[in-house]
Amino acid sequence: MAIAALSSGITGLNASERALGNSAHAIANIGTQGFQPTQAVFKENAPAGSGVSISFQAQQLQAADAPSATDLATETTNSLVYKAQFDLSAKVIQAADQNIGTLINTKA
Repeated sequence: MAIAALSSGITGLNASERALGNSAHAIANIGTQGFQPTQAVFKENAPAGSGVSISFQAQQLQAADAPSATDLATETTNSLVYKAQFDLSAKVIQAADQNIGTLINTKA
């Protein structure tokens, strides 16, 4: 059980980190003409409780001379959500680590 929680927390950390990087990329390109940001899509791995995966969904292309399609308010909000996800995943890992340590101390 503790190992599964540890794995779930690690996949959560990885997915949150990738999503935050995607938002940072969009914000960095806010002044780039024709830039079209991608959207992070989270999906629960099977079987349930075994973690989360992330994919990126491209949006419809626009003209090269059009302004960037990055919405700063959306990307800022998403960044805060991804940070919270990262923090919660870290807490899952800490709890799993404590449980594993307790199990090791009990068995020893």
